[in-house]
Amino acid sequence: MSERTRRIDHLLREEISAVIRREVHDPRVGFVTITSVDVTPDLRHATVWASVIGAEKERRATLQVLGRAMPFVRHHLGSLRLKRIPELHLREDDSAQRGTRVLQLLEQLEARLESGAGEGTADLLEDSTEAPELPTPSSLNDPGPAGPGDEPEEPLPPGYRRRVDRVALRKARQRRGR
Repeated sequence: MSERTRRIDHLLREEISAVIRREVHDPRVGFVTITSVDVTPDLRHATVWASVIGAEKERRATLQVLGRAMPFVRHHLGSLRLKRIPELHLREDDSAQRGTRVLQLLEQLEARLESGAGEGTADLLEDSTEAPELPTPSSLNDPGPAGPGDEPEEPLPPGYRRRVDRVALRKARQRRGR
């Protein structure tokens, strides 16, 4: 991701939050926080990640209303001086709910361990959602692709210049002021 894309992501996050706060007057919109915006490099599409606090039914209603309001929000973003205002796609950011769930599980586990009933802790995790597959120890020891300072295992063909070297050379020249 380029620095420009990061700046646009931040600008859009701030502006979308402000437009929702000032201009969207629907009573079904509850407590919403725009957590991040991911813009494609061509600035045609942007994924807007929103966190909503409330019960499941309220969260779904709020996200549905916000999804319908995205063209309205996009229209109000026209005041930004961008080459193109991206199409906005709303997604729910449920990381806060997942974090809360993990904390609850840890507190329950700690309470069971303190009370001495630690053998039956597997039932705590039965109703939790599927966890992503964790890397294996062998994959952690795998060095992966060669980095900019690593030498390739096979010699490079004559006349071949790695892109990493050109980028490093350009950055060095910029530091020197050329």
